Amino acid sequence: MSSFDLGLISFPILMVFLFLRMPIGIAMFTVGFVGNWIVMGTPLAILNQLKSLTVTTFSSYSLSIVPLFLLMGQFATISGMSAALFKSAEQWLGHRKGGVGMAAIGACAGFGAICGSSMATAATMGQVALPELRKYGYANGLAAGTLAAGGTLGVLIPPSVVLVIYAILAEQNIAKLFVAAFIPGLMAAAGYMIAIAIYVRLYPDSATRGPRANYVDRLRGLGPVLPVIAVFVVVVGGIYAGIFTPTEAASVGAAATALLAVINGTLSFRALRTSLEATAKSTAMIFMIVIGASVFNNFLSLAQVPQNVADYAVTLAVSPWLILVVVLLLYLIFGCLMDSLSMILLTIPIIYPALSQLDFGLQGDDFGLWFGILVLVVVEVGLITPPVGLNLFVIKSMSKEITLRETFIGVTPFVISDILRVVLLTALPFLSLWLVHLIY
Repeated sequence: MSSFDLGLISFPILMVFLFLRMPIGIAMFTVGFVGNWIVMGTPLAILNQLKSLTVTTFSSYSLSIVPLFLLMGQFATISGMSAALFKSAEQWLGHRKGGVGMAAIGACAGFGAICGSSMATAATMGQVALPELRKYGYANGLAAGTLAAGGTLGVLIPPSVVLVIYAILAEQNIAKLFVAAFIPGLMAAAGYMIAIAIYVRLYPDSATRGPRANYVDRLRGLGPVLPVIAVFVVVVGGIYAGIFTPTEAASVGAAATALLAVINGTLSFRALRTSLEATAKSTAMIFMIVIGASVFNNFLSLAQVPQNVADYAVTLAVSPWLILVVVLLLYLIFGCLMDSLSMILLTIPIIYPALSQLDFGLQGDDFGLWFGILVLVVVEVGLITPPVGLNLFVIKSMSKEITLRETFIGVTPFVISDILRVVLLTALPFLSLWLVHLIY
């Protein structure tokens, strides 16, 4: 058996490990380690590589942004920003048909701008918004679907931990990727609100209106939101303006959210310890996936899988756009089976070199930026797609009254919105690239 054949066989073996519920990082590490052993004929070579691979990977300056953004999200959660965002959005939108659900989407978008994690956004906003949605008679499925979909905005709207990992793998500029994600992120929030508006008109009994707040209360409600806006402007605006590097901006953001938590009186010693422990656990999990993916991708390189896939893609007598569509469909399918970070770490080292050889009419770094946004959007759809939509289970766990079947049905309008957005972003690359060209 050739090394290339061995590389191809490694994928179904990896899938078997995942279906057996082995953690993705350990599964990739195991398959990669054994694969390297077989190709090299001895385990000593990969053991020697692990010494330098671990140090090189974890001492990466770009990768240091991950724990900082995670810590910023933790401080944002305990500071009460989520409740302030939802209350303000509810005052502006709650009186409309489906307005409380739209307010939840708006609050998720705002919280995602300072969090960077899908499941953290879904969990945090679920605690705040789910009781209000139930209070105003929202159907179980619609309430769960709204919050599960809104949670994906935690990654779609910059800053985004997943985009940082993609930038490292594809050797793209993190700041430019954040800029490229801004308009698609706003499109996602608008699309979800439109989905709610259509749904409640098709099924009038699925939601009721909230009370109409006067403009004095609405303006007064913006006060507690100003710190969130300030953090977003400082962090993301600082990156866009070139004042901070992404890592420096993450440090400033973590310090700013910690200061807000202190001012709000919510950063006790116990809360600080809990935040640090949660950040350490999440970082360890991500870094385990990163090192596992590094070992696995090292094996694939030895087996010349990326090179052969790239050569094969170039020689295919079909349109590059057809190949891209097939790749995105595969991402949609596999996104239902594993989390977005694992998908990107597993596939980008193989898929990106192959697609970058094809002609999509884009110049310079444009393809890398555009493809990064497409991948981000598509894999995030997996977070709200059965059978393993992680956000669906996060929201389901918050209420015993909501069944899993209701959750799966309730998220359907948002999945349709996501698919339409993927089509638009694929057909019209300028939607992702226009702001990048404007700023840079």
